Amino acid sequence: MKEKIISIINQKGGVGKTTTVINLAAGLSSNNKKVLVIDLDPQGNATTGLGLSNIDQTSNSIYQVLIGTKKIDEAISKTNFSNLDIITSNVDLSGLEVETADDGRRAYILKEKLTAYFNNSRASYDYVLIDCPPSLSLLTVMALVASHSLLVPLQTEFFALEGITQLIKTIDRIKVGLNPELTIRGILLTMYDKRNKLSGEVEIEARNYFKEKVYKNVVPRNVRLSEAPSHGMPVIFYDKTCSGSKSYINFTEEFLAQEESFETAA
Repeated sequence: MKEKIISIINQKGGVGKTTTVINLAAGLSSNNKKVLVIDLDPQGNATTGLGLSNIDQTSNSIYQVLIGTKKIDEAISKTNFSNLDIITSNVDLSGLEVETADDGRRAYILKEKLTAYFNNSRASYDYVLIDCPPSLSLLTVMALVASHSLLVPLQTEFFALEGITQLIKTIDRIKVGLNPELTIRGILLTMYDKRNKLSGEVEIEARNYFKEKVYKNVVPRNVRLSEAPSHGMPVIFYDKTCSGSKSYINFTEEFLAQEESFETAA
């Protein structure tokens, strides 16, 4: 299977997770990579951030795929950006945990749907990026079971590292029980404020603890970064010159260079 399925995950909300999904997807698509974003968060922020509606319950969404009324290929929507497609989300998704309560294999539903799609379809994507909800819920477990690797946006604030130890315990449990292939691809420091001493301290601590897993590029706090989603655009198309845009463009380059070193090592 050529596609690389990557979950972008942090159980804390407001850490730049969806912003990272949208802008990494846009950065990769600008580098002629075909990207499919799966919005697995009932809030549907990746959906609106890429210019689609998360209110229209009649449209095809990831919820309909997971309950079995639609196939993946029926649920893929085009965005306004070339090489970049999405499977949207809406609030219906929040009921999935209750609706699948009797299904003993529910953790595998997303993996099985994606595997069937890529085995039977001529469509090809270089990357599938899954935007996980800000919780360690069934949806997050489904994403981790379906993924080859994961990327963790880490806010450079006081409690950030406490939350990540809990996340790593969850990842370890999933590796043992459900997906032994799962690896942490990297940790991206977000909302970095170089005027704030704490940002620097969290960065040092993260780099000491996670070593080379922490990307060299960091994402600063930036007004344009917050504005872009309300226009349904990744910041790298909304304002190419702002600091947030430059940081995501540089991060995408670092991400792709990391890919090359993975492939050379393999």
